[in-house]
Amino acid sequence: MAPSLLHVFIALLTLTPAVLPTTPLPSSTSTATVACNNSPALCSRAYSNITHMGAHNSAFLRDASTGNSLAGNQFYNATVALSAGLRLLQAQVHLSNGTLRLCHTLCELLDAGTLETWLSKIKYWLDTHPNDVVTLLLVNADSQPAASFGAAFEASGISAYGFVPSGSGWPTLQEMIVAGTRLVTFIASIDTTATQYPYLLPEFSHVFETPFNVTSLSGFGCALDRPSSAGSATSAVRAGLLPLLNHFAYTAVTADILIPNVGNIDTTNSPSTSETGALGLHAQTCAAQWGVKPVFVLVDFYDRGPSIDTADRVNGIVATGRDTSGQRAASSTVALLVFMAVGLVVF
Repeated sequence: MAPSLLHVFIALLTLTPAVLPTTPLPSSTSTATVACNNSPALCSRAYSNITHMGAHNSAFLRDASTGNSLAGNQFYNATVALSAGLRLLQAQVHLSNGTLRLCHTLCELLDAGTLETWLSKIKYWLDTHPNDVVTLLLVNADSQPAASFGAAFEASGISAYGFVPSGSGWPTLQEMIVAGTRLVTFIASIDTTATQYPYLLPEFSHVFETPFNVTSLSGFGCALDRPSSAGSATSAVRAGLLPLLNHFAYTAVTADILIPNVGNIDTTNSPSTSETGALGLHAQTCAAQWGVKPVFVLVDFYDRGPSIDTADRVNGIVATGRDTSGQRAASSTVALLVFMAVGLVVF
């Protein structure tokens, strides 16, 4: 790919107008009952017996800070998402000039800053929300060693919350809260022999995922995509891997360029159990096939739907203590440009 063509594409993504949130709903911050992850009913449940709703590419925003980039996957940042009830944050990590940074496919495309800075913000949120357990899923795009990630976790101070499995199953949320180990961190493609940072967990030793490269609302499925070594979803469940449901769609601009699909997002994130492409139907279908509910779910533009409604229904809770100002954005249609095929897929 010619560098000049790449920079033209990046500039177009940055300057193209996109959907922005408008008037939010009033906030709700009821604190009448002590709750774990927004519900007293979840305190006594094992971490592995809860559906944790998550923001896919949580660091990459489609808002004024990014020039409303079409590459952005979320309207609101990670800590706003946490306050709205999400408890899983996923992001891509790249090495740029010797520093781990949150970059979307390429740092030239969308750079959300250093991993350490991002972790520091999440640590502050954990400091101020002592009854919540949060999960991070980081993509190690440049195959960096555990020590590089550990340095960022230590420098941010968030390592103090790191959960280390005991080998005897997943504890309850209350047990994790009492122990002060309220941060579970999975990293894809990390050295599994590293022992200095035991709270950095290799994702595919604990989790399996469904396919993620979906371009049609009828394309969501329940088959195992990664790790291939697990064989099938049924085998992965039997082996104790926790199921992660990827539920976000792309729009194909050309055969080689995909961008997050916001045009159908109200359907994609809907809790409906009867509408094709709806999150509620996908979660219900996979739970029936697997014999267990999804433990993790990743969505784009989490505030639409809103996606958290599906997690609440699966968990069987009425949530309390959430800030709904980051819960819903107005509907609109995204304007799409037809770009030249430059061989770039925006994951």
